[in-house]
Amino acid sequence: MYPQHDPDMASASSLLSEEQFLCPICLDVFTSPITTPCGHNFCKDCIHGYWHVTSPCQCPMCKQKFGRRPELKVNTFIAEMADHFRRSVEIRATATSTQDQPQAAQPGEVPCDVCTGRKIKALKSCLECLASYCETHLDPHHILATFKKHNLIEPVINIEDRVCKRHQKILELFCRSDQTYMCQVCAEKRHKRHNVVPLEEESRERRAQLGNMEDVMQQMIQGRLQKVKEIKHTVQSGKVNAEREIRESLQVFTALVRSIQRSQAELIEVIEEKQKAAERRAEGLIKELEQEITELKRRSTGVKQLSLTEDHLHLIHSFPSLCTPPPAKDWSEIRVQSVVYVGTVRRAVRRAGSQFEETLKNEVKRLCETELTRTQQCAVDVTLDPDTAHPKLILSDNGKQVAHGNTALNLPDNPERFYPGISVLGRDGFSSGRFYYEVQVKGKTEWDIGVGRESVNKKGGNTLNPEHGYWTVGLRNRTEYWALTTPPVPLPLVDKPQRVGVYVDWEGGQVSFYDVDSRSHIYSFTGYIFAERLYAYFNPRKNNGGVNSAPLVISPVSDVTSSP
Repeated sequence: MYPQHDPDMASASSLLSEEQFLCPICLDVFTSPITTPCGHNFCKDCIHGYWHVTSPCQCPMCKQKFGRRPELKVNTFIAEMADHFRRSVEIRATATSTQDQPQAAQPGEVPCDVCTGRKIKALKSCLECLASYCETHLDPHHILATFKKHNLIEPVINIEDRVCKRHQKILELFCRSDQTYMCQVCAEKRHKRHNVVPLEEESRERRAQLGNMEDVMQQMIQGRLQKVKEIKHTVQSGKVNAEREIRESLQVFTALVRSIQRSQAELIEVIEEKQKAAERRAEGLIKELEQEITELKRRSTGVKQLSLTEDHLHLIHSFPSLCTPPPAKDWSEIRVQSVVYVGTVRRAVRRAGSQFEETLKNEVKRLCETELTRTQQCAVDVTLDPDTAHPKLILSDNGKQVAHGNTALNLPDNPERFYPGISVLGRDGFSSGRFYYEVQVKGKTEWDIGVGRESVNKKGGNTLNPEHGYWTVGLRNRTEYWALTTPPVPLPLVDKPQRVGVYVDWEGGQVSFYDVDSRSHIYSFTGYIFAERLYAYFNPRKNNGGVNSAPLVISPVSDVTSSP
Protein backbone atom coordinates (compact mmCIF):
# COMPACT_ATOMS: atom_id res chain seq x y z
CA MET A 1 0.00 0.00 0.00
CA TYR A 2 1.09 3.52 -0.67
CA PRO A 3 1.78 5.71 2.41
CA GLN A 4 -0.78 8.30 3.41
CA HIS A 5 -0.86 11.32 1.03
CA ASP A 6 1.19 14.33 1.92
CA PRO A 7 -0.79 17.05 3.79
CA ASP A 8 0.72 19.60 1.39
CA MET A 9 -1.08 18.10 -1.58
CA ALA A 10 -3.54 20.28 -3.49
CA SER A 11 -6.75 20.89 -1.63
CA ALA A 12 -8.78 18.87 -4.13
CA SER A 13 -6.73 15.77 -3.69
CA SER A 14 -6.46 16.25 0.07
CA LEU A 15 -10.22 15.88 0.35
CA LEU A 16 -9.96 12.33 -1.07
CA SER A 17 -8.63 9.24 0.68
CA GLU A 18 -5.66 7.31 -0.66
CA GLU A 19 -7.84 4.34 -1.65
CA GLN A 20 -9.76 6.54 -4.10
CA PHE A 21 -6.58 7.02 -6.17
CA LEU A 22 -5.76 3.32 -6.33
CA CYS A 23 -6.94 0.81 -8.94
CA PRO A 24 -8.74 -2.10 -7.16
CA ILE A 25 -7.01 -4.56 -9.50
CA CYS A 26 -3.34 -3.49 -9.54
CA LEU A 27 -3.55 -1.49 -6.27
CA ASP A 28 -1.39 1.17 -7.86
CA VAL A 29 -2.27 4.79 -8.64
CA PHE A 30 -4.62 4.93 -11.60
CA THR A 31 -3.06 4.92 -15.07
CA SER A 32 -5.51 6.00 -17.79
CA PRO A 33 -8.47 5.45 -15.43
CA ILE A 34 -11.82 4.46 -16.92
CA THR A 35 -15.25 4.19 -15.31
CA THR A 36 -17.52 1.17 -15.91
CA PRO A 37 -21.28 1.58 -16.42
CA CYS A 38 -21.75 0.51 -12.79
CA GLY A 39 -19.62 3.45 -11.58
CA HIS A 40 -16.39 1.71 -10.52
CA ASN A 41 -12.98 2.97 -11.64
CA PHE A 42 -10.05 0.89 -12.93
CA CYS A 43 -6.86 1.31 -14.91
CA LYS A 44 -7.67 0.85 -18.57
CA ASP A 45 -5.10 -1.94 -19.04
CA CYS A 46 -6.15 -3.62 -15.80
CA ILE A 47 -9.85 -3.92 -16.65
CA HIS A 48 -9.13 -5.05 -20.20
CA GLY A 49 -6.68 -7.64 -18.89
CA TYR A 50 -9.25 -8.83 -16.34
CA TRP A 51 -11.95 -9.22 -18.97
CA HIS A 52 -9.50 -11.08 -21.15
CA VAL A 53 -9.14 -13.92 -18.62
CA THR A 54 -12.70 -14.03 -17.28
CA SER A 55 -16.07 -14.82 -18.75
CA PRO A 56 -18.72 -13.47 -18.80
CA CYS A 57 -17.80 -9.80 -18.86
CA GLN A 58 -18.47 -8.41 -15.37
CA CYS A 59 -17.31 -5.78 -12.89
CA PRO A 60 -14.54 -7.08 -10.60
CA MET A 61 -16.04 -5.08 -7.70
CA CYS A 62 -19.82 -5.55 -7.80
CA LYS A 63 -19.95 -8.51 -10.19
CA GLN A 64 -22.51 -6.75 -12.41
CA LYS A 65 -22.55 -8.55 -15.74
CA PHE A 66 -22.59 -6.77 -19.08
CA GLY A 67 -24.25 -8.30 -22.13
CA ARG A 68 -21.30 -7.24 -24.20
CA ARG A 69 -18.03 -5.60 -23.35
CA PRO A 70 -18.78 -1.86 -22.87
CA GLU A 71 -16.79 0.75 -24.76
CA LEU A 72 -14.86 2.70 -22.12
CA LYS A 73 -13.05 6.05 -22.30
CA VAL A 74 -10.51 7.65 -19.98
CA ASN A 75 -12.04 9.66 -17.12
CA THR A 76 -9.97 12.84 -17.47
CA PHE A 77 -10.93 14.26 -14.10
CA ILE A 78 -9.81 11.18 -12.21
CA ALA A 79 -6.75 10.96 -14.45
CA GLU A 80 -5.66 14.48 -13.50
CA MET A 81 -6.30 13.87 -9.81
CA ALA A 82 -4.39 10.58 -9.94
CA ASP A 83 -1.50 12.21 -11.78
CA HIS A 84 -1.32 14.94 -9.12
CA PHE A 85 -1.39 12.30 -6.39
CA ARG A 86 1.30 10.23 -8.11
CA ARG A 87 3.70 13.18 -8.32
CA SER A 88 3.16 13.94 -4.66
CA VAL A 89 3.88 10.38 -3.72
CA GLU A 90 6.98 10.22 -5.93
CA ILE A 91 8.35 13.36 -4.30
CA ARG A 92 7.84 11.91 -0.86
CA ALA A 93 9.19 8.47 -1.90
CA THR A 94 12.54 10.02 -2.84
CA ALA A 95 12.89 11.17 0.76
CA THR A 96 12.36 7.72 2.22
CA SER A 97 14.55 4.66 2.11
CA THR A 98 13.89 2.13 -0.56
CA GLN A 99 12.02 -0.91 0.71
CA ASP A 100 13.13 -4.47 -0.08
CA GLN A 101 11.45 -5.79 -3.17
CA PRO A 102 9.53 -9.06 -2.92
CA GLN A 103 11.03 -12.06 -4.70
CA ALA A 104 9.82 -13.02 -8.15
CA ALA A 105 7.91 -16.26 -8.65
CA GLN A 106 10.20 -19.25 -9.23
CA PRO A 107 9.52 -22.12 -11.65
CA GLY A 108 6.69 -24.28 -10.30
CA GLU A 109 5.23 -21.44 -8.23
CA VAL A 110 1.98 -19.68 -9.12
CA PRO A 111 2.69 -16.07 -10.26
CA CYS A 112 0.50 -13.07 -9.49
CA ASP A 113 -1.90 -12.31 -12.37
CA VAL A 114 -1.84 -8.57 -11.70
CA CYS A 115 1.89 -7.89 -11.53
CA THR A 116 3.33 -6.41 -14.71
CA GLY A 117 6.92 -7.02 -15.68
CA ARG A 118 8.47 -9.14 -12.96
CA LYS A 119 5.81 -11.56 -11.65
CA ILE A 120 5.70 -11.95 -7.86
CA LYS A 121 4.77 -15.26 -6.23
CA ALA A 122 1.00 -15.46 -5.59
CA LEU A 123 -0.14 -15.77 -1.99
CA LYS A 124 -3.78 -16.68 -2.71
CA SER A 125 -6.11 -17.40 -5.61
CA CYS A 126 -9.63 -15.90 -5.65
CA LEU A 127 -12.49 -18.07 -6.90
CA GLU A 128 -14.63 -14.95 -7.45
CA CYS A 129 -12.07 -12.93 -9.38
CA LEU A 130 -10.62 -16.08 -11.00
CA ALA A 131 -7.16 -14.61 -10.48
CA SER A 132 -4.13 -15.17 -8.27
CA TYR A 133 -2.64 -12.33 -6.20
CA CYS A 134 0.67 -11.62 -4.54
CA GLU A 135 0.70 -10.19 -1.01
CA THR A 136 0.53 -6.62 -2.23
CA HIS A 137 -2.26 -7.10 -4.73
CA LEU A 138 -4.22 -9.21 -2.29
CA ASP A 139 -4.72 -6.25 0.08
CA PRO A 140 -8.13 -5.17 -1.37
CA HIS A 141 -9.50 -8.56 -0.35
CA HIS A 142 -8.53 -7.74 3.22
CA ILE A 143 -9.58 -4.07 3.18
CA LEU A 144 -12.54 -3.52 0.87
CA ALA A 145 -15.88 -4.83 2.11
CA THR A 146 -16.89 -6.16 -1.31
CA PHE A 147 -13.67 -8.15 -1.74
CA LYS A 148 -13.75 -9.52 1.78
CA LYS A 149 -16.64 -11.79 0.74
CA HIS A 150 -14.58 -13.48 -1.96
CA ASN A 151 -13.53 -17.11 -1.57
CA LEU A 152 -9.73 -17.29 -1.27
CA ILE A 153 -7.82 -20.56 -1.66
CA GLU A 154 -4.19 -21.63 -1.87
CA PRO A 155 -2.61 -20.48 -5.15
CA VAL A 156 -3.50 -22.71 -8.11
CA ILE A 157 -2.51 -22.66 -11.77
CA ASN A 158 -5.27 -22.52 -14.37
CA ILE A 159 -7.84 -21.21 -11.95
CA GLU A 160 -10.31 -20.93 -14.82
CA ASP A 161 -10.65 -24.71 -14.56
CA ARG A 162 -12.58 -24.07 -11.34
CA VAL A 163 -15.43 -22.50 -13.38
CA CYS A 164 -18.28 -24.47 -14.97
CA LYS A 165 -17.79 -24.27 -18.74
CA ARG A 166 -21.54 -24.53 -19.34
CA HIS A 167 -22.86 -21.93 -16.88
CA GLN A 168 -19.76 -19.88 -16.05
CA LYS A 169 -20.33 -20.50 -12.36
CA ILE A 170 -17.92 -21.63 -9.67
CA LEU A 171 -17.62 -25.42 -9.31
CA GLU A 172 -18.64 -25.61 -5.67
CA LEU A 173 -20.61 -28.90 -5.58
CA PHE A 174 -19.81 -32.60 -6.05
CA CYS A 175 -22.18 -35.27 -7.37
CA ARG A 176 -21.43 -38.56 -5.63
CA SER A 177 -23.76 -40.38 -8.00
CA ASP A 178 -21.78 -39.35 -11.11
CA GLN A 179 -18.49 -38.62 -9.34
CA THR A 180 -18.21 -35.19 -10.97
CA TYR A 181 -17.88 -31.52 -10.02
CA MET A 182 -20.63 -29.02 -10.80
CA CYS A 183 -21.97 -25.55 -10.18
CA GLN A 184 -25.25 -24.71 -8.49
CA VAL A 185 -27.08 -24.45 -11.82
CA CYS A 186 -25.90 -27.92 -12.87
CA ALA A 187 -27.16 -29.34 -9.59
CA GLU A 188 -30.59 -27.79 -10.04
CA LYS A 189 -31.00 -28.73 -13.70
CA ARG A 190 -29.18 -31.99 -14.32
CA HIS A 191 -28.62 -33.63 -10.91
CA LYS A 192 -31.85 -33.02 -8.99
CA ARG A 193 -32.19 -36.57 -7.68
CA HIS A 194 -28.50 -37.25 -7.28
CA ASN A 195 -26.45 -37.29 -4.11
CA VAL A 196 -24.96 -33.81 -4.36
CA VAL A 197 -22.85 -32.33 -1.55
CA PRO A 198 -20.66 -29.24 -1.16
CA LEU A 199 -17.06 -29.66 -2.15
CA GLU A 200 -16.05 -28.94 1.44
CA GLU A 201 -18.07 -31.90 2.71
CA GLU A 202 -16.72 -34.25 0.07
CA SER A 203 -13.24 -32.95 0.78
CA ARG A 204 -13.64 -33.66 4.52
CA GLU A 205 -14.77 -37.21 3.78
CA ARG A 206 -11.96 -37.78 1.32
CA ARG A 207 -9.50 -36.33 3.83
CA ALA A 208 -10.80 -38.76 6.46
CA GLN A 209 -10.38 -41.60 3.96
CA LEU A 210 -6.87 -40.37 3.27
CA GLY A 211 -6.22 -40.44 6.99
CA ASN A 212 -7.42 -44.03 7.15
CA MET A 213 -5.42 -44.87 4.07
CA GLU A 214 -2.38 -43.28 5.64
CA ASP A 215 -2.86 -45.50 8.69
CA VAL A 216 -3.12 -48.53 6.41
CA MET A 217 -0.02 -47.43 4.51
CA GLN A 218 1.86 -46.92 7.76
CA GLN A 219 0.84 -50.40 8.89
CA MET A 220 1.98 -51.83 5.56
CA ILE A 221 5.23 -49.89 5.85
CA GLN A 222 5.77 -51.14 9.39
CA GLY A 223 4.95 -54.69 8.31
CA ARG A 224 7.47 -54.52 5.51
CA LEU A 225 10.08 -52.89 7.73
CA GLN A 226 9.53 -55.74 10.16
CA LYS A 227 9.91 -58.23 7.31
CA VAL A 228 13.14 -56.49 6.25
CA LYS A 229 14.29 -56.76 9.86
CA GLU A 230 13.35 -60.45 9.93
CA ILE A 231 15.17 -61.11 6.65
CA LYS A 232 18.28 -59.29 7.87
CA HIS A 233 18.06 -61.21 11.14
CA THR A 234 17.71 -64.48 9.22
CA VAL A 235 20.72 -63.63 7.04
CA GLN A 236 22.72 -62.65 10.11
CA SER A 237 21.64 -65.82 11.90
CA GLY A 238 22.60 -67.82 8.83
CA LYS A 239 25.98 -66.14 8.83
CA VAL A 240 26.47 -66.92 12.51
CA ASN A 241 25.33 -70.52 11.93
CA ALA A 242 27.66 -70.88 8.96
CA GLU A 243 30.59 -69.56 10.97
CA ARG A 244 29.69 -71.91 13.82
CA GLU A 245 29.39 -74.88 11.45
CA ILE A 246 32.77 -74.05 9.90
CA ARG A 247 34.31 -73.72 13.33
CA GLU A 248 32.83 -77.00 14.55
CA SER A 249 33.75 -78.86 11.35
CA LEU A 250 37.31 -77.60 11.72
CA GLN A 251 37.33 -78.89 15.28
CA VAL A 252 36.09 -82.31 14.13
CA PHE A 253 38.56 -82.65 11.29
CA THR A 254 41.37 -81.29 13.43
CA ALA A 255 40.63 -84.01 15.98
CA LEU A 256 40.55 -86.63 13.22
CA VAL A 257 43.81 -85.37 11.72
CA ARG A 258 45.42 -85.48 15.15
CA SER A 259 44.20 -89.04 15.58
CA ILE A 260 45.71 -90.01 12.24
CA GLN A 261 48.93 -88.20 13.09
CA ARG A 262 49.15 -90.08 16.40
CA SER A 263 48.63 -93.39 14.61
CA GLN A 264 51.21 -92.40 12.02
CA ALA A 265 53.70 -91.52 14.72
CA GLU A 266 53.07 -94.83 16.49
CA LEU A 267 53.57 -96.76 13.24
CA ILE A 268 56.82 -94.95 12.49
CA GLU A 269 58.00 -95.57 16.02
CA VAL A 270 57.28 -99.32 15.73
CA ILE A 271 59.07 -99.62 12.38
CA GLU A 272 62.04 -97.58 13.56
CA GLU A 273 62.33 -99.65 16.75
CA LYS A 274 62.29 -102.92 14.77
CA GLN A 275 64.90 -101.58 12.40
CA LYS A 276 67.11 -100.45 15.25
CA ALA A 277 66.81 -103.87 16.94
CA ALA A 278 67.83 -105.57 13.69
CA GLU A 279 70.77 -103.22 13.33
CA ARG A 280 71.90 -103.91 16.92
CA ARG A 281 71.79 -107.69 16.37
CA ALA A 282 73.73 -107.34 13.14
CA GLU A 283 76.34 -105.17 14.84
CA GLY A 284 76.76 -107.83 17.58
CA LEU A 285 77.24 -110.64 15.06
CA ILE A 286 79.68 -108.60 13.04
CA LYS A 287 81.72 -107.78 16.13
CA GLU A 288 81.82 -111.45 17.17
CA LEU A 289 82.89 -112.48 13.66
CA GLU A 290 85.59 -109.82 13.56
CA GLN A 291 86.98 -111.12 16.87
CA GLU A 292 87.14 -114.69 15.51
CA ILE A 293 88.75 -113.44 12.30
CA THR A 294 91.41 -111.60 14.32
CA GLU A 295 92.18 -114.72 16.35
CA LEU A 296 92.33 -116.89 13.23
CA LYS A 297 94.68 -114.45 11.54
CA ARG A 298 96.93 -114.49 14.57
CA ARG A 299 97.08 -118.31 14.54
CA SER A 300 97.59 -118.39 10.78
CA THR A 301 100.61 -116.14 11.16
CA GLY A 302 101.99 -118.39 13.96
CA VAL A 303 101.51 -121.54 11.85
CA LYS A 304 103.28 -119.97 8.88
CA GLN A 305 106.22 -118.83 11.03
CA LEU A 306 106.48 -122.25 12.77
CA SER A 307 106.56 -124.04 9.43
CA LEU A 308 109.62 -122.02 8.40
CA THR A 309 111.60 -122.41 11.65
CA GLU A 310 114.91 -124.40 11.83
CA ASP A 311 114.40 -124.95 15.53
CA HIS A 312 113.17 -128.51 15.67
CA LEU A 313 112.58 -128.45 19.37
CA HIS A 314 110.43 -125.26 19.19
CA LEU A 315 108.43 -126.64 16.29
CA ILE A 316 107.62 -129.88 18.13
CA HIS A 317 106.81 -127.98 21.31
CA SER A 318 104.47 -125.43 19.66
CA PHE A 319 102.84 -127.80 17.22
CA PRO A 320 99.98 -128.99 19.52
CA SER A 321 98.69 -125.47 20.32
CA LEU A 322 98.87 -124.23 16.73
CA CYS A 323 97.45 -127.32 15.04
CA THR A 324 94.37 -127.46 17.29
CA PRO A 325 91.52 -125.22 15.76
CA PRO A 326 90.39 -122.45 18.13
CA PRO A 327 86.86 -122.70 19.58
CA ALA A 328 84.46 -121.10 17.08
CA LYS A 329 80.70 -120.76 16.44
CA ASP A 330 79.08 -122.70 13.66
CA TRP A 331 78.13 -119.76 11.44
CA SER A 332 76.55 -121.97 8.80
CA GLU A 333 73.22 -122.01 10.65
CA ILE A 334 73.15 -118.29 11.33
CA ARG A 335 71.19 -116.20 8.82
CA VAL A 336 70.75 -112.45 8.79
CA GLN A 337 67.89 -111.20 6.61
CA SER A 338 66.42 -107.70 6.00
CA VAL A 339 63.47 -106.88 8.22
CA VAL A 340 60.11 -107.55 6.49
CA TYR A 341 57.20 -105.63 8.14
CA VAL A 342 54.47 -108.01 7.12
CA GLY A 343 51.21 -106.99 8.80
CA THR A 344 52.76 -104.04 10.60
CA VAL A 345 51.05 -101.43 8.46
CA ARG A 346 47.81 -103.39 8.40
CA ARG A 347 47.79 -103.70 12.17
CA ALA A 348 48.70 -100.04 12.49
CA VAL A 349 45.93 -99.03 10.09
CA ARG A 350 43.49 -101.24 11.96
CA ARG A 351 44.54 -99.66 15.22
CA ALA A 352 44.42 -96.16 13.66
CA GLY A 353 41.02 -96.92 12.19
CA SER A 354 39.80 -97.98 15.59
CA GLN A 355 41.13 -94.79 17.12
CA PHE A 356 39.75 -92.78 14.19
CA GLU A 357 36.34 -94.40 14.61
CA GLU A 358 36.39 -93.74 18.34
CA THR A 359 37.41 -90.11 17.76
CA LEU A 360 34.77 -89.67 15.07
CA LYS A 361 32.15 -91.26 17.30
CA ASN A 362 33.05 -88.96 20.18
CA GLU A 363 33.05 -85.87 17.94
CA VAL A 364 29.68 -86.79 16.40
CA LYS A 365 28.25 -87.38 19.87
CA ARG A 366 29.58 -84.04 21.05
CA LEU A 367 28.15 -82.26 17.99
CA CYS A 368 24.77 -83.96 18.44
CA GLU A 369 24.65 -82.88 22.06
CA THR A 370 25.58 -79.33 21.09
CA GLU A 371 23.02 -79.34 18.26
CA LEU A 372 20.22 -80.63 20.50
CA THR A 373 21.05 -78.09 23.20
CA ARG A 374 20.86 -75.35 20.58
CA THR A 375 17.53 -76.53 19.16
CA GLN A 376 16.04 -76.73 22.66
CA GLN A 377 16.52 -72.97 22.88
CA CYS A 378 13.62 -72.76 20.36
CA ALA A 379 11.15 -74.63 22.60
CA VAL A 380 7.48 -73.65 22.24
CA ASP A 381 4.35 -74.59 24.17
CA VAL A 382 2.38 -77.06 22.04
CA THR A 383 -1.19 -78.13 22.91
CA LEU A 384 -3.51 -80.39 20.94
CA ASP A 385 -6.39 -78.98 18.88
CA PRO A 386 -9.58 -80.96 19.67
CA ASP A 387 -11.27 -79.64 16.52
CA THR A 388 -8.80 -81.66 14.40
CA ALA A 389 -8.82 -84.88 16.47
CA HIS A 390 -10.21 -88.13 15.03
CA PRO A 391 -13.41 -89.16 16.91
CA LYS A 392 -11.66 -92.17 18.50
CA LEU A 393 -8.80 -90.15 19.91
CA ILE A 394 -8.89 -89.37 23.63
CA LEU A 395 -7.33 -86.02 24.55
CA SER A 396 -6.40 -84.99 28.08
CA ASP A 397 -8.03 -81.93 29.59
CA ASN A 398 -4.79 -79.97 29.41
CA GLY A 399 -4.32 -80.85 25.72
CA LYS A 400 -0.95 -82.51 26.34
CA GLN A 401 -1.80 -86.23 25.88
CA VAL A 402 -3.50 -88.26 23.16
CA ALA A 403 -4.35 -91.97 22.98
CA HIS A 404 -6.52 -94.19 20.80
CA GLY A 405 -9.83 -95.36 22.25
CA ASN A 406 -12.17 -98.13 21.13
CA THR A 407 -15.31 -96.01 20.94
CA ALA A 408 -15.84 -93.04 18.65
CA LEU A 409 -16.95 -89.87 20.38
CA ASN A 410 -20.02 -88.00 19.15
CA LEU A 411 -18.23 -85.04 17.57
CA PRO A 412 -19.22 -82.73 14.69
CA ASP A 413 -17.65 -83.71 11.39
CA ASN A 414 -16.12 -80.31 10.72
CA PRO A 415 -13.69 -79.86 7.78
CA GLU A 416 -10.71 -79.58 10.14
CA ARG A 417 -11.26 -83.01 11.72
CA PHE A 418 -9.19 -86.02 10.60
CA TYR A 419 -11.21 -88.98 9.35
CA PRO A 420 -10.50 -91.83 8.91
CA GLY A 421 -6.86 -90.99 9.69
CA ILE A 422 -6.24 -91.40 13.45
CA SER A 423 -4.48 -88.06 13.78
CA VAL A 424 -4.54 -84.71 15.55
CA LEU A 425 -2.70 -81.41 15.04
CA GLY A 426 -1.35 -78.85 17.45
CA ARG A 427 -3.52 -75.84 18.17
CA ASP A 428 -1.06 -73.17 17.01
CA GLY A 429 0.79 -73.10 13.69
CA PHE A 430 4.07 -71.47 12.71
CA SER A 431 4.90 -69.66 9.48
CA SER A 432 8.36 -68.32 10.28
CA GLY A 433 11.35 -68.79 12.52
CA ARG A 434 12.30 -71.95 14.43
CA PHE A 435 10.38 -74.05 16.94
CA TYR A 436 10.98 -77.21 18.97
CA TYR A 437 8.88 -79.55 21.09
CA GLU A 438 9.29 -82.96 22.74
CA VAL A 439 6.99 -85.99 22.82
CA GLN A 440 7.15 -88.92 25.23
CA VAL A 441 6.68 -92.24 23.36
CA LYS A 442 7.47 -94.55 26.26
CA GLY A 443 5.49 -97.81 26.35
CA LYS A 444 4.22 -97.60 22.77
CA THR A 445 4.68 -100.15 20.01
CA GLU A 446 3.61 -97.84 17.17
CA TRP A 447 3.44 -94.07 16.66
CA ASP A 448 3.96 -91.24 14.13
CA ILE A 449 5.04 -87.71 15.06
CA GLY A 450 6.34 -84.65 13.22
CA VAL A 451 4.74 -81.67 11.47
CA GLY A 452 2.08 -81.16 8.79
CA ARG A 453 1.25 -78.15 6.69
CA GLU A 454 -2.05 -76.30 7.10
CA SER A 455 -3.62 -77.55 3.85
CA VAL A 456 -3.13 -81.30 4.41
CA ASN A 457 -6.07 -83.46 3.34
CA LYS A 458 -7.81 -84.45 6.57
CA LYS A 459 -10.42 -86.59 4.85
CA GLY A 460 -9.72 -89.93 3.22
CA GLY A 461 -6.42 -91.79 3.28
CA ASN A 462 -3.51 -90.26 5.15
CA THR A 463 -0.25 -90.95 3.30
CA LEU A 464 2.55 -89.57 5.42
CA ASN A 465 5.29 -88.10 3.24
CA PRO A 466 6.53 -84.61 2.26
CA GLU A 467 4.68 -84.77 -1.07
CA HIS A 468 1.40 -84.85 0.88
CA GLY A 469 2.52 -82.19 3.36
CA TYR A 470 3.88 -84.34 6.21
CA TRP A 471 7.41 -84.52 7.62
CA THR A 472 7.30 -87.35 10.17
CA VAL A 473 9.09 -90.36 11.65
CA GLY A 474 7.35 -93.44 13.06
CA LEU A 475 7.65 -96.74 14.89
CA ARG A 476 6.22 -100.11 13.73
CA ASN A 477 6.27 -103.55 15.39
CA ARG A 478 8.00 -102.30 18.56
CA THR A 479 11.50 -102.01 17.04
CA GLU A 480 11.18 -100.83 13.42
CA TYR A 481 11.82 -97.09 13.09
CA TRP A 482 11.17 -95.28 9.81
CA ALA A 483 11.57 -91.87 8.27
CA LEU A 484 8.31 -91.52 6.36
CA THR A 485 9.63 -90.32 3.03
CA THR A 486 8.96 -91.64 -0.50
CA PRO A 487 9.85 -94.47 -0.15
CA PRO A 488 10.19 -94.78 3.65
CA VAL A 489 13.77 -94.95 4.96
CA PRO A 490 14.60 -97.47 7.75
CA LEU A 491 16.36 -95.97 10.77
CA PRO A 492 18.84 -98.39 12.43
CA LEU A 493 18.61 -96.95 15.94
CA VAL A 494 20.76 -98.58 18.61
CA ASP A 495 18.76 -97.17 21.51
CA LYS A 496 14.98 -97.23 21.67
CA PRO A 497 13.87 -93.58 22.08
CA GLN A 498 11.64 -92.83 25.06
CA ARG A 499 11.35 -89.12 24.31
CA VAL A 500 11.62 -87.61 20.82
CA GLY A 501 12.46 -83.99 20.09
CA VAL A 502 11.06 -82.34 16.95
CA TYR A 503 12.84 -79.24 15.57
CA VAL A 504 11.68 -77.10 12.63
CA ASP A 505 13.59 -74.33 10.86
CA TRP A 506 10.85 -72.77 8.69
CA GLU A 507 13.09 -70.48 6.63
CA GLY A 508 15.83 -73.11 6.43
CA GLY A 509 13.43 -75.81 5.12
CA GLN A 510 14.51 -78.33 7.75
CA VAL A 511 12.71 -80.76 10.08
CA SER A 512 14.93 -82.77 12.48
CA PHE A 513 14.25 -85.46 15.08
CA TYR A 514 16.33 -86.30 18.18
CA ASP A 515 16.50 -88.97 20.87
CA VAL A 516 16.34 -86.63 23.84
CA ASP A 517 17.57 -89.11 26.47
CA SER A 518 20.64 -90.30 24.56
CA ARG A 519 21.00 -86.77 23.10
CA SER A 520 21.54 -88.21 19.63
CA HIS A 521 20.29 -87.33 16.16
CA ILE A 522 17.61 -89.57 14.58
CA TYR A 523 16.84 -88.10 11.14
CA SER A 524 16.55 -84.79 9.25
CA PHE A 525 14.40 -83.66 6.32
CA THR A 526 16.39 -80.89 4.56
CA GLY A 527 16.22 -78.70 1.48
CA TYR A 528 12.46 -78.02 1.53
CA ILE A 529 10.67 -74.72 0.88
CA PHE A 530 7.80 -74.16 3.28
CA ALA A 531 5.11 -71.89 1.86
CA GLU A 532 2.40 -72.56 4.46
CA ARG A 533 1.88 -72.56 8.19
CA LEU A 534 3.15 -75.77 9.84
CA TYR A 535 1.45 -77.57 12.76
CA ALA A 536 2.73 -80.22 15.16
CA TYR A 537 1.37 -83.63 14.06
CA PHE A 538 0.53 -86.66 16.24
CA ASN A 539 -0.74 -90.16 15.43
CA PRO A 540 -0.77 -92.58 18.41
CA ARG A 541 -1.89 -95.43 16.06
CA LYS A 542 -4.48 -98.03 17.08
CA ASN A 543 -4.24 -99.42 20.60
CA ASN A 544 -4.22 -103.05 19.31
CA GLY A 545 -6.21 -104.47 22.17
CA GLY A 546 -4.32 -102.49 24.77
CA VAL A 547 -0.82 -103.37 23.56
CA ASN A 548 -0.37 -99.84 22.20
CA SER A 549 -2.67 -98.04 24.63
CA ALA A 550 0.03 -95.77 26.13
CA PRO A 551 -0.55 -92.11 25.18
CA LEU A 552 1.69 -89.76 23.28
CA VAL A 553 2.62 -87.08 25.82
CA ILE A 554 3.83 -83.57 24.98
CA SER A 555 6.64 -83.17 27.51
CA PRO A 556 8.02 -79.94 28.98
CA VAL A 557 11.47 -79.14 27.64
CA SER A 558 13.46 -79.19 30.88
CA ASP A 559 16.97 -79.82 29.58
CA VAL A 560 17.49 -76.38 28.06
CA THR A 561 20.90 -74.99 28.88
CA SER A 562 22.90 -72.06 27.62
CA SER A 563 23.93 -72.38 24.02
CA PRO A 564 27.66 -72.97 23.66
